[in-house]
Amino acid sequence: MVGGGQLARMTHQAAIPLGQALRVLSVTADEPAPLVTPEVQLGHHTDLDALRSFAAGCDVLTFDHEHVPTEHLRALVAEGVKVHPGPDALVHAQDKLVMRRRLGELGLPIPPFAEVTKVGDVLAFGGEHGWPCVLKAARGGYDGRGVWMLNTPQSAQRVVPELLDAGTPLLVEQCVPMRREFAALVARSPFGQGAAWPLVQTVQSDGICVEVLAPAPDVDPDRAEAAQELALKIAGELGVVGVLAVELFDTGDGVLVNELAMRPHNSGHWTIEGARTSQFEQHLRAVLDYPLGDTDPLAPAVVMANVLGAEVPPAMGVDERVHHLFARFRDAHVHLYGKAERPGRKVGHVTVLGEEMERVRGRARLAAHWLSHGEWLDGYDIHGGK
Repeated sequence: MVGGGQLARMTHQAAIPLGQALRVLSVTADEPAPLVTPEVQLGHHTDLDALRSFAAGCDVLTFDHEHVPTEHLRALVAEGVKVHPGPDALVHAQDKLVMRRRLGELGLPIPPFAEVTKVGDVLAFGGEHGWPCVLKAARGGYDGRGVWMLNTPQSAQRVVPELLDAGTPLLVEQCVPMRREFAALVARSPFGQGAAWPLVQTVQSDGICVEVLAPAPDVDPDRAEAAQELALKIAGELGVVGVLAVELFDTGDGVLVNELAMRPHNSGHWTIEGARTSQFEQHLRAVLDYPLGDTDPLAPAVVMANVLGAEVPPAMGVDERVHHLFARFRDAHVHLYGKAERPGRKVGHVTVLGEEMERVRGRARLAAHWLSHGEWLDGYDIHGGK
């Protein structure tokens, strides 16, 4: 797996019971995966020679992020390296313009968009589709980075030239009037077998996912199934091998595709304890061309809450916070990534299972806030009720 982050760390954990050894290419030795994985090679994902050396002797090469240059992956494939997902598929997760154009050709639901090569492109788009509009970096943005809300033509005239001068490829999209955000998580094998987990709702704050509710509450079953089918169709049309996360805007009348990720995804962390097959095991099954596992949920309500670094670091150490959390929430499943705490940084997550969504959500929110801040969130009782 190229990349040494928390996704590689949790994939390593899933590989152990399968009798597999996960080799990790990491930029530094103190990333989350190298802290727990014995087979680590230090090197940069933009270095073709490092990638070649890393891939030697591996059965298959896969990823915990989308930032490997497409041309490097094509070179590896030409040299006989098995790469899943392959570069022809992965480019749709690497480049939002490529993705938007391809999904548009397939007639799939996407917001209106346009490539931006000059500020006039944004002004014309805003004039046609209205303000505000959303400016995005075509490559490299995540967790709210690489996204700019342009409320007026004047804001476009301030922001766009500076980004273009810096060499940032850009596109502009209509600001979608949405009710909430969903994620449809699926997996596909080289043989073409597909599997889908229940549709989930993702909750964002400042562009960062803070909660995932599984299954998405108050969704008509036919609409949820249609979203799963949409994600499976995308996986098949693009030739994805592995896990695919399709981020969706719920407009009330239907869904629009926001972004794609071709790897285990934050919206699927709940599956570790909450589904019969976790996204990490499923990704391994897919890239190794094993039959895919059962995706049924294990409880009526599952909530994953991200643990984000607090603005003011807690006085209490993380081990002591975990100690106090378990004393109060014996059913909480805690995953800490071995990262230094910084404001807004994802340093772990908590998953809670139960019968009723609002209670489960309250408990997960309380637990995550305690781990982040070392203090209990006001307004909730011990059972997660308000």
